[in-house]
Amino acid sequence: MKLLFAALVALSLIVPLMLIYALVWDRQSQSQTAQDAINAGWGGPQIIAGPVIVVPFRTTQVQEEQVDGQRVSRTVETEKLLYISPVENIVTTTVRPEERRKSIYRSVLYDARIKGTAQFALPQDLPRFGITADRLLWERAELRMGASDARGLTSGGSLSAGGKALAVQPGKGPGATGGQGFFAFLPWAGEGRLTVAYDFGLRGSRSLSLVPRGGKTFWQISSTWPSPSFGGAFLPEKREISDGGFSARYQIDKLALGQPPVAMQELGPPLLDGSAGYAMVAAADTTVAARPAEVIGGNSRAVTVGLIEPVDLYSKVDRSVKYGFLFIGFTFLAFLLFDIVGGARVAAAEYLLTGAALVLFFALLLAFAEVIGFTAAYILGAAAIIGLLSAYSAAVLGSWRRGRFIGALLVGLYALLFVLLNLEAWSLLIGSVLLLIALASVMYATRNVEWSNVGQRKSGEAQSRA
Repeated sequence: MKLLFAALVALSLIVPLMLIYALVWDRQSQSQTAQDAINAGWGGPQIIAGPVIVVPFRTTQVQEEQVDGQRVSRTVETEKLLYISPVENIVTTTVRPEERRKSIYRSVLYDARIKGTAQFALPQDLPRFGITADRLLWERAELRMGASDARGLTSGGSLSAGGKALAVQPGKGPGATGGQGFFAFLPWAGEGRLTVAYDFGLRGSRSLSLVPRGGKTFWQISSTWPSPSFGGAFLPEKREISDGGFSARYQIDKLALGQPPVAMQELGPPLLDGSAGYAMVAAADTTVAARPAEVIGGNSRAVTVGLIEPVDLYSKVDRSVKYGFLFIGFTFLAFLLFDIVGGARVAAAEYLLTGAALVLFFALLLAFAEVIGFTAAYILGAAAIIGLLSAYSAAVLGSWRRGRFIGALLVGLYALLFVLLNLEAWSLLIGSVLLLIALASVMYATRNVEWSNVGQRKSGEAQSRA
């Protein structure tokens, strides 16, 4: 009967645990809203793409029309765009991070400097791609560079071709950045090899992505931020991470991209997995409708470097709440053993108050973690609950020795939880082994208990006292 009663009280505490779980989700949502407000005037996660040369060309196509009830075919001349990818693109990026706060929330922003050189050349077998050089309108050729959130282009940018500076204009970015970016009219007629240089500053937040295209793409990125994440379609060839920052080097070949050197269709924004906990989404919310004569379809591939927080406190608090019933179960089990084996009398209200204190720990952890950080909040909250329940257990169980035992049990449980939270990959193995040890300890402690006579013995003791 005692065992059933303790189990019912423990089950009733699932309700406040679920409320704490919902509170964690709500506070995480508020944090995300605050971060979005901080980023609104700076720039969101950025994608850089290009450079790419875009040349209009004339072609003929057959159209069918209904004339007087009869289908008539006619040949018309239309204008399309040819997208020429670089033969080689060497990009160097330096990222300067900073943190900004709004109330108790903070967001990681950055100011990046992107410099690069690209080599362009028309394929020798251009007619095999369905276009001949005589149909290209080189007087309207454009050199395009993309940044997915143009608000971050506050420091301007420069483009040069063949060593000569070009007049930069806003807009007309590649399809991979949703048309955002800048461009310049290009004085080139397709002869020989053309060297293009570009340099621009870009503000953003959370992550920076590069869309590789063409023959070979080399990307060297460095920053003083100590905790990066690497994601996207390709991982870096080499990376170095230290307390002073990180550097990474990418090398991506055309065979890995699966894209032709010239095409009549532009790829759209890539699909990115946000390493800070964001879902797989189309990366450019700024996607604009394709301009006349442009064909945009499919998704491009990108490599992403994220500037993540060293400790995701909401993720850790969320995981710790999931272990809440383990705390309640072990503490109630200790009370039950003192009740059955040690002869202490523990009332239902005392079980309930003890469980409420254990649930309160998670609320304290969340509240303090937002202000002083997860580790400090964990130590502070655990110390408060251990002190409270040790003193209360001494009164309930009738001795300080038993109270100190409960305190030692809670110290072990909180230490175990902290280890499990920091060793996520090993948490299942460690937890399973320790549960086995705990079960064996309980079985050993109760090996001489006659469970069928527990209720009768308690009843007999009460009658004898009367």
